[in-house]
Amino acid sequence: MSPKILYIENKSEGHSGEAWIGYAEFSKSGQTVYFDNKALKKLKGTGISGNHYDIETGEEYWVSGIKKNGEDRHWAGGGKIMLDKNCVDEYLRLIKAGSIDERKYIITAIEKTDKNRFNEMENAEPEFKNDSREAIYWDATRKKLL
Repeated sequence: MSPKILYIENKSEGHSGEAWIGYAEFSKSGQTVYFDNKALKKLKGTGISGNHYDIETGEEYWVSGIKKNGEDRHWAGGGKIMLDKNCVDEYLRLIKAGSIDERKYIITAIEKTDKNRFNEMENAEPEFKNDSREAIYWDATRKKLL
């Protein structure tokens, strides 16, 4: 799949978490979105308020296409949206606007993701602590295995 402009919002802090608009890439299956050096995997069920989770931190994210009216934030949320400088022209064309509203957006540089960094994590067989088949999980906060 070719890169696509998406709206991505961190939902770990409710509707006012950090939010971005920028080019994202997808895994072959389309189940993982690679964006700003993150791998966001589609949730199989419903999350608290997200539809993807960061495979390193477990944080929930809302990932969607952009709204043509430019109103991507949840109606109850707030805060400026970081807009990737590499997609400004295409974004303006998509929302049919002449310029960026500086009250709503911050132009920024978004990192390209090294997808190879996540391949091993996503495709690894689970490790087990012992014969009880209790899985070992990575605690990103403490940076250690549990």
